[in-house]
Amino acid sequence: MRVSDDRYCRDRLRFDLALRLIGHEARTHTIRIWTGLTEDRVRKLYRTYITEHPGERITRRRGKSPQRCGFFLRSPRMQQEAAVLAGLFCMVGIVVRGRRLDPRALTVTQGEMLCLAYETYHALVTAPQISFEHAAFLVLALSRADEIVLHHCCGCGALAIADRYTLRTPVCGVCAAAPHASGGVRGAHGLRIDRPPVPAAARGTPAPASLGGTEAG
Repeated sequence: MRVSDDRYCRDRLRFDLALRLIGHEARTHTIRIWTGLTEDRVRKLYRTYITEHPGERITRRRGKSPQRCGFFLRSPRMQQEAAVLAGLFCMVGIVVRGRRLDPRALTVTQGEMLCLAYETYHALVTAPQISFEHAAFLVLALSRADEIVLHHCCGCGALAIADRYTLRTPVCGVCAAAPHASGGVRGAHGLRIDRPPVPAAARGTPAPASLGGTEAG
């Protein structure tokens, strides 16, 4: 086989992505569905590139991958972080309105976009609370849109994560935590938010800087 063969290039891209996922402590099952590699090959990659290099401190996580969407709604802080991550997914193009991802047919390019978004999230958010496994699950959950969906906050226009079947008006964590003010928009928790309108070009991605001072709920 020549190095220039398409098959070799595809395999090399899969291996490179698998190593990147291992670096994020992804589970074997997660690596398999995002790379198309067999579980046996993934285990061999762990042995060859991780266990044989004692300087690498990578945890190989066991057990089932996350499966509960309620994780992203359990506190204002978590909702904010999930919204930031979702905004990054939209920016890199892995989450697109009306397009559903098939876990059985994910591409290497989509896996690379997932990694890029997660790495950017880690660079932007102080003390991030969402693991890579939860990030990978969030992509698929938003794609299905059967339990959680994306909305624009009624107060500031930022992206927000919401329960698909909630009857409350969508509101981001920052607006939900804002003090009562006269005049302004009434949020999901009865808060009145007095803020200037956000330009259309700025809507869709929350401000990551606002996460630093938000306490976990």
